[in-house]
Amino acid sequence: MTTTAIPTAAEELLGFIQCSTSPFHVVEESAKRLLRAGFQELKPADSWRLAAGGRYFLRVYGSTLLAFVVGEKPLKSHGTPLLMAAAHTDFPCFRLKPEAGMTRDGCGTLNIETYGGLILRTWLDRPLSLAGKIVLRGKDAFHPEVRLVDFQKPLMTIPSLAIHMDRDVNKDGALNAQKDMLPLAALLGKDAEEDFFLAWLAEACETERDAILSYDLGAYPCETGCTFGLRDEFISSPRLDNLTSVLACLKGIEEAHPTQGIRLIALFDNEEVGSRTKQGAGSAVLGDVLRRIYQDLSGESDAVCRALADGFLLSVDVAHAVHPSHAAKSDPVVRPALAAGVVLKQAASQSYAGDAEASAVVRALAEEHEIPWQRFVNRADSRGGSTLGAIASSFVPVRTMDIGAPILAMHSARETMGAADQESLERLLTAFLA
Repeated sequence: MTTTAIPTAAEELLGFIQCSTSPFHVVEESAKRLLRAGFQELKPADSWRLAAGGRYFLRVYGSTLLAFVVGEKPLKSHGTPLLMAAAHTDFPCFRLKPEAGMTRDGCGTLNIETYGGLILRTWLDRPLSLAGKIVLRGKDAFHPEVRLVDFQKPLMTIPSLAIHMDRDVNKDGALNAQKDMLPLAALLGKDAEEDFFLAWLAEACETERDAILSYDLGAYPCETGCTFGLRDEFISSPRLDNLTSVLACLKGIEEAHPTQGIRLIALFDNEEVGSRTKQGAGSAVLGDVLRRIYQDLSGESDAVCRALADGFLLSVDVAHAVHPSHAAKSDPVVRPALAAGVVLKQAASQSYAGDAEASAVVRALAEEHEIPWQRFVNRADSRGGSTLGAIASSFVPVRTMDIGAPILAMHSARETMGAADQESLERLLTAFLA
């Protein structure tokens, strides 16, 4: 029997996802890649001294990252293109509430809340771990110590109720996030501590319980991603939404060596909850960074406005592929398929950013580089989803187009995509940011 080798792009994607278990870890892993690729880290609170040919990145509150490359020739007043791509670092999951430990009938469960629009039932009966950050006492109140943590082993599960106790589970199966989705994490005796979780967390992090001031921890499935199919033509993995796009943006900016202008990627947090945070696409971050870049390099107060008028932004997020068992949920004509190329997403409501010119630009670029592409639109009787493109371009007015890789089971604990589509997406981002 012959086997088909896993595409390199799919292998790299699975490795990136395995390391990126929280938005903070996505940014940490992205920073490591950029440093290896010769980028210099900037601090938002510092003064910047940028140079032609420079390669830079900055982190914003630990879960958002922007990276940019300056062209080799000096920045001119006009005719030096500003090309940008954006994706998001967050994903639907369960986040722990403060004082998370709860004792029930001798068992220790964890008090959680949903982050983003999860498909709840897909999280049942899976081994789950925790990743994020803990914040410890520092040298003074305004300088706490922040420590990233990823426990990288099964710590808990959310057990289903047996069918014998819920005979109608296969008819409706409705779940209540507060009542039905509390992870089982410990067996406790009668004299269990009031917050057993905090005691465990201090021990696991080799610190004192009183030293932990706060934490931001999310659950993630421990099962690693994999390829599957008779010819390894599919990828099954957690967090395809939206780490497919994050990796494609990173690879595009790593390969960028423009003669003129600015190439930039923005990896925003909080897209899954609306983007309207200090580190989201609905914040001032992108506009502020662009103003600093253009002011430093050109010294002209209106340089960024002129650049935006001539610029272009790709908003990169996953798209819905036609589901083979639910084909009627898709548009009757525009029906994107797995492994058939990058999807150009359009909506008359502007829930996806784009216009006729933007669509034409991306289509022409894909065809010039022989990159497969396809379209997505919602059914006329379906509201559909949205992403960060329309939000970001309303704060930073620039021509924008929403694109992405098509997937199935979006917002499941484990999603599915065509293995070939990651390579297509990366090729498009590389061509765009060249």
